[in-house]
Amino acid sequence: MKVRILMLLTTILSATAMNAKTLIVYYSYTNNVHTIVSDLCTQIDADVIRIEPAEKGIDYAANNYAAGSALISAIRNNPDDLASYPAINPVEMQLDTYDMVIVAAPLWWSNMAAPLQTFLFQHGKDMAGKKIAMIVSSASSGISSVVADAKRLIPDGNFIEPNLWIRSSQVSNSHSMIETWLNDINYTGITSSISVPDRDGEKEEVAIYNASGQKTADGHDMTGICITKYKKAGKMYSKKKMM
Repeated sequence: MKVRILMLLTTILSATAMNAKTLIVYYSYTNNVHTIVSDLCTQIDADVIRIEPAEKGIDYAANNYAAGSALISAIRNNPDDLASYPAINPVEMQLDTYDMVIVAAPLWWSNMAAPLQTFLFQHGKDMAGKKIAMIVSSASSGISSVVADAKRLIPDGNFIEPNLWIRSSQVSNSHSMIETWLNDINYTGITSSISVPDRDGEKEEVAIYNASGQKTADGHDMTGICITKYKKAGKMYSKKKMM
C-alpha cells in the first residue's frame, strides 16, 4: 500500500516542501578544511561530523610530513584491509537519515587524508545511492586522486560534479567560491525533496488532501505533489514528485 498526499501548486507548495538532510563529514589537521566547512555551514543547513584520529599528538608535518606519508603508503599497499587504515575516534550517526553527504578533505601526498579514508572505509558502503559532493583543500596539487579515493571507498555513491578545489592560499577568502559551487551543483534543487531507494518496499495507504486541507476520496485529475512513503526493513523513506 502507499501514502499519497496531493496538494495544489499554490503558495502552500513552498510552505510544505520537504528538504532532504545533508551531512558534512571532514578531517582537518591544519584547520584549513575546518575553516571551509565553517563557512559552508553559514550557507546551508547541515549536520557536521569532524573525524579525529584515535592516536593524539602526532605531528604529521614533521620531517616533511613523514608520518602522514607513511599512513598513505600503508593504505596504498593494501587498500582492502582495515588494518591499513589509522584508527579514528568512534562516530555516532544515522546515515540512513541523510540524502546527501558532503565530504571535505585535505590532500596528503596526492591522496585523501588517511583518517578520513578510515571513516569512508568503515561507512562508505552505507552511502550507496546517496548524493556525494566533494570539497578538497590542497597547497597546489590537483585533486583527482582524492576524488578517486572517495569513489573507491563509496563505490555506489551518486557523485555530484563539479568538485570544489580550494587551495590553501584561497581558504581565508573562500566564501564566494563556496557560494558559486553550491549554485554550480544546484544544491537547492537537488536537496528540495527526499529521495528514496529504488527498491520496492512495503507501502501503506492513508489519505489524500486537497489544498484546503480537506480529505478527498481520490487524487484523480488533481495537479500537485505526490509524497510516497515507503516502509522497508522497519525504516520509513519518503519521495516527493510532481503530478
